[in-house]
Amino acid sequence: MEKSFNPALAIIKMQLHQQDAPTVSPAGAWLGGTLLEAKEGNLKASYKVRHEMLNAAGTLHGGIMALITDELIGASNFSLNNKHIYTSVNLVVDFLSPAKIGDTLIATAKVIRKGRKLNHFNCEVHSESGKLLAKASSSLISTGVEMPDLSAMFPKQ
Repeated sequence: MEKSFNPALAIIKMQLHQQDAPTVSPAGAWLGGTLLEAKEGNLKASYKVRHEMLNAAGTLHGGIMALITDELIGASNFSLNNKHIYTSVNLVVDFLSPAKIGDTLIATAKVIRKGRKLNHFNCEVHSESGKLLAKASSSLISTGVEMPDLSAMFPKQ
């Protein structure tokens, strides 16, 4: 069975390998990530740790790590081409190892369960060498507000 065209995923794929790609989220734009891979419900991106992302100890601030996971999970949820807009119910982050200025972080978010009204995701953030720095999980719930028709942005498929 052939899959139907997914305009949400197509929009995300236009950002592949573009540093500081445009985003509807000002917080996501501030992070300055680069999208590395995009599949429906699964995204991978890299982020460079900058000075303004540090805590008083000189390592990546936990709030920034949480922002990275939340942004990537939200974008992964968007890639599912949901009928309605979704919002976070929760975000649980385990901070496992620090990151320093100049480090490149590789974050991967993937859908664990897509339900009728509630979607669940996991996200892992690794160092370039593969060390697990943080892991997160989040549930997102449908707001009941219809998503705008994105297919109008593309020629007929």
